[in-house]
Amino acid sequence: MALIKPESTVGPALSVRHLSKRFGDRVAFDDVCFEVERGEVFGFLGPNGAGKTTTVRTLGTLLAPTSGEATVAGLPLTPANAARIRRRIAIMPESPGLYLRLSVLENLRCFADLYEIPDPAARIGDALRAMNLTGRASDVCGTLSKGLRQRVALARALLADPQVLFLDEPTSGLDPVAAREVQELIDGLSRRGVTVFLTTHRLAEAERLCDRVAILNTTVRVIGRPGELRERLFTPALTVRVAAPLADPGQVFAGLPAVEGWRPDGAAGYVLEVSAPDAAAPAVTRALVAAGADVLSISRTRHSLEDVYLELVEGVGAG
Repeated sequence: MALIKPESTVGPALSVRHLSKRFGDRVAFDDVCFEVERGEVFGFLGPNGAGKTTTVRTLGTLLAPTSGEATVAGLPLTPANAARIRRRIAIMPESPGLYLRLSVLENLRCFADLYEIPDPAARIGDALRAMNLTGRASDVCGTLSKGLRQRVALARALLADPQVLFLDEPTSGLDPVAAREVQELIDGLSRRGVTVFLTTHRLAEAERLCDRVAILNTTVRVIGRPGELRERLFTPALTVRVAAPLADPGQVFAGLPAVEGWRPDGAAGYVLEVSAPDAAAPAVTRALVAAGADVLSISRTRHSLEDVYLELVEGVGAG
């Protein structure tokens, strides 16, 4: 039996409209708008101090917004609905917050009791199996690696069978192997239909896991699928590598179909801005051969989510 059985409800898992949070004169986040579909892995990215954790705490009913409105797991974000919302969501903070002198099983029993979970033994068993922890149930949490503790924290978050799971930097401080294990677990949750709201500084992780991402710097700067954001922010380009520098690259590249400009890239490399890579590549190849160049490679330039991120937040200091 699957661990996660989200309620069949109409509408997005999260809907945020002009939400703001201030602490006196300090703005934590301002005029934030976005929607997260049910079953989606949604990445929330931004520099330190951008307001990511405060947004999570606000949507999780731990802080009251200063202005704006939101719907969380089908319920309006109001003080009157706070307890009902908390029963439909789970938050895993960056620090796992486990009782280190208790075993994995004792921790889960304790939190199942706090959540007033019906049939806790079955739910705990499901959570242990989902996180591959059945064989570690009797281990004392204080003896576990940080990666295993993160898995226990994920198991704890799943006890309440949440519709929306907020993960705040779940792989922070983990070595690459442990981080990959946690990422695979998040992948598994997505396949089970859990809506995952993920904050992370690991941009490759966000690109791998997330259906869509939002980049926050006090307010949302951009939102979309990683591939769409790359196309939106960067002109298509070809990277050319030749055996020796061209004597007159401007003459070689001038007037070629779909080539809009060029710049050097190392001693014997060039980046060509193009309107249509498939149309430009054959013409560029012919022009290079005609100029007597030995062509090593012509490839389409691939921008990463990190390139998108830096383009939008470059020059913003960490806070």
